[in-house]
Amino acid sequence: MSTQPLLEVDHLKVDFRTDEGLVHAVDDVSFRLGQSEVLAVVGESGSGKSVTAMTLMGLTRSPNARFEGSARLRGQELITASDDELRKLRGKEIAMIFQDPMTSLNPVHRIGKQIVEQIQAHDDVSDAEARDRVVTLLDRVGIPRSRERIDSYPHEFSGGMRQRVMIAMALSCDPGVLIADEPTTALDVTIQAQILREMRDLRERTGTSIILVTHDLGVVADIADRIAVMYSGRIVETGTLDEIFYDPQHPYTWGLLGSIARIDRPRPHRLPSIPGQPPSLIDRPEGCHFRPRCRHEFEDCPKYPELEGRIGQAPGHDDRCWLPVEEKRDRRVVADGQIGLEAEGATA
Repeated sequence: MSTQPLLEVDHLKVDFRTDEGLVHAVDDVSFRLGQSEVLAVVGESGSGKSVTAMTLMGLTRSPNARFEGSARLRGQELITASDDELRKLRGKEIAMIFQDPMTSLNPVHRIGKQIVEQIQAHDDVSDAEARDRVVTLLDRVGIPRSRERIDSYPHEFSGGMRQRVMIAMALSCDPGVLIADEPTTALDVTIQAQILREMRDLRERTGTSIILVTHDLGVVADIADRIAVMYSGRIVETGTLDEIFYDPQHPYTWGLLGSIARIDRPRPHRLPSIPGQPPSLIDRPEGCHFRPRCRHEFEDCPKYPELEGRIGQAPGHDDRCWLPVEEKRDRRVVADGQIGLEAEGATA
């Protein structure tokens, strides 16, 4: 993996003016994406994952939007790029698999025509060559009888098959950066495994880097190199896959991991959950946004926490929690033990 970042995001902020007030959708987000790297962005709905991804594509631009910070792809600025510059980049240099394929595909055009259009927008190929490439792509994502189905309309596919068409479109020009926003949500586990295998193959074959936006920590464990945990518009913890799964430092990350059923423990009566609801992005808590839901809140939490490494953490493993590292580890062990005891009590 190259040490030179392919994508550099620095202090990105995205606000939207509304009648109720200013929505702080993305707040001071910074990360680096290396060549052939898979970065998973996880968090609850409304945490800013999709807005961050769509901003990189230039898809959140509107009169009521306000942007700060920088995002550079191979050194080219994305936030201030013109629409013409972005059209040249989208699909070829940076592509996206959207969450909802029904609203992302044009209902009045055949799916083959839509993918051919993207290919020919970036590559000088004939109609026949472009169609052959589309058939190959549809085969690779698991569309049966792809040579026949290439002339079908979106409504003639199931939700899962439409998702596979969207994935084929995103992969059609071998982009340098692929943003996958919940790419496997509508797929059964067999096709999900096939799509993840296709994404790994794309990375190995072309060096594509991937930003995976998902709620599914099982998918994250299968494919990610690094993880960024988002909450209330901020990245609250970032590190390698092993660091986040085996040594999480932020209480919000503990809650996400604790909500997953463990096969090495007795089945609990009910899964642990994070109390409360995510805060309003218009009126956010002062300091640490997670503190109203955190059982470990103390006097430092109303102060703004920087995303940084702490003494005792591995380099590059950063978080926004004021608690000392060893105290966090002790509290996490106690919390894990309590969950284990609750599970044993539920099955006794």
